[in-house]
Amino acid sequence: MSQIKNRTTFYIILLFCIFALFFAYIVQYVLGHKPCNLCLIERIPYFFAITMIAAILILKKFEKKIIILLFLTFVFSVGVSFYHLGIEQGLIEESMVCNVGDNNNQNLSKENLLKELQKETINCKDVSFRIFGLSLATINAIISLIFSAILLNLFIKYEKN
Repeated sequence: MSQIKNRTTFYIILLFCIFALFFAYIVQYVLGHKPCNLCLIERIPYFFAITMIAAILILKKFEKKIIILLFLTFVFSVGVSFYHLGIEQGLIEESMVCNVGDNNNQNLSKENLLKELQKETINCKDVSFRIFGLSLATINAIISLIFSAILLNLFIKYEKN
């Protein structure tokens, strides 16, 4: 019976991860809200989770090890999301992650300087899209925290069985 509950939990997390990525791409490409670098990093755990859950469902092996990897993945996601939330709220200064790709070369020619000024840079502290008044980083932090708790619970119950 617990095996069926585990599979159901994996399917729910898998479907939610697919939906979350689908929604992120809809917001980006259909609604035109460009993501910052941290927003892009926050997508990585979802891709990893999809891969790991597919491995569990297909291979039907290494379930315990993959559960702990998934737990650590969503703990990482919680950390990145809270870091992003701290930047959005002005509690934490932006880091180099937010400026990756920026050209900090002081010897820019006139043409290169014009090109740099025309680039649309996305700042990590600017929230361009909200749902129910919450930024996507906030929602991601909540969801990742919930998934972490669920996976920790699965791992603990797995140990008992």
